[in-house]
Amino acid sequence: MKKKILLVDDEATIGQLFKNRLESTGAYEVRVETKGTNALSATQAFRPDLIFLDIMMPDMEGSEVALQIKGDPGLKNTPIIFLTAAVTHEEVRSKGGMIGSQTFLAKPWDTRELMECIERHLQG
Repeated sequence: MKKKILLVDDEATIGQLFKNRLESTGAYEVRVETKGTNALSATQAFRPDLIFLDIMMPDMEGSEVALQIKGDPGLKNTPIIFLTAAVTHEEVRSKGGMIGSQTFLAKPWDTRELMECIERHLQG
């Protein structure tokens, strides 16, 4: 059974690249949402196994979206990985992919790092 992954990113081109890359493996079903304000309803409808969430979006900050998702009892245990251009790949690597208690990936994402991050969070 394919694992479901939701990407919330206001850049449609990034969303399409992400979706194409992951779905080409045959292991994932990917939904892309380009508006932070629609993320909670998209999450409730799609019920992803993993969420990738852009931090800086024009309509709603990723941190606000994450709080909404975590506030839903049926979704609170869904892992969220933040994507941001505000940190470098080196910063993410030096901190083991964590900033505070949150998992981050730097944009533009490296395919190998992306796949390792997905496998790490979907184990079990």
